[in-house]
Amino acid sequence: MGKVICIANQKGGVGKTTTAINLAASLAVAERKTLLIDIDPQGNATSGLGIPREEKSPNIYHALIDQVPIRDLFRNTEIEFLKLIPSNIDLIGAEIELVAFPEREIRLKQALQEIRDEFDYIVIDCPPSLGLITVNSLTAADSVLIALQCEYYPMEGLSQLLKTIDLIKNNLNPPLRIEGILLTMFDRRNNISHQVAEEVRRHFEDLVFNTVIPRNVRLSESPSFGKPIILYDAGSRGAESYLELAREVMAHG
Repeated sequence: MGKVICIANQKGGVGKTTTAINLAASLAVAERKTLLIDIDPQGNATSGLGIPREEKSPNIYHALIDQVPIRDLFRNTEIEFLKLIPSNIDLIGAEIELVAFPEREIRLKQALQEIRDEFDYIVIDCPPSLGLITVNSLTAADSVLIALQCEYYPMEGLSQLLKTIDLIKNNLNPPLRIEGILLTMFDRRNNISHQVAEEVRRHFEDLVFNTVIPRNVRLSESPSFGKPIILYDAGSRGAESYLELAREVMAHG
């Protein structure tokens, strides 16, 4: 059975999609069979791996709503061990359409059952919200990785996400656990970054990854070229950080 890791945060712009793309790519270059599922209507993980969001081929929407076999949605990437299930703007309507479905919170979990044993890791990039699509992702996951930007507002929003995770655990997915809290966009020249990192580590202790993702120009450039950082600039600090994160995740078992 592949391990399903959901990358979540209800706040946008915290490095969630960057983490989903680059963690998946780093696991894949370690020759772990990895599937990245883009379940965000913005489709940034899709375009970040070189597939245009405007493309009208079947995507994750069709698995959730039309029950198209999820295996039919696989797209190859430039990395041999990495496959992608894309998303596009069609997914915006899924929140409303899913309301009418029975067992609407477990549609993704049901879809994944047939392919989990084909992968070592399945990484899900959630939308920046706590709606029904994110609930589906958390219900389908074994663990949730929380990307947390090193600024005060994202830290304040963390409590709401943790409450949602507890609700999912109590009502839909009891085995769900926190994979870890990942500090992102860390600027060593900025006192706030150091203060937030210190406060998060003091409060959450072992739940916080040792790896910290720095602010890095090459990392922010890579999506515009449709490449993960490991293919865009393997020697950059951003690439080194995500490789180190992948090692931590693999060490978790």
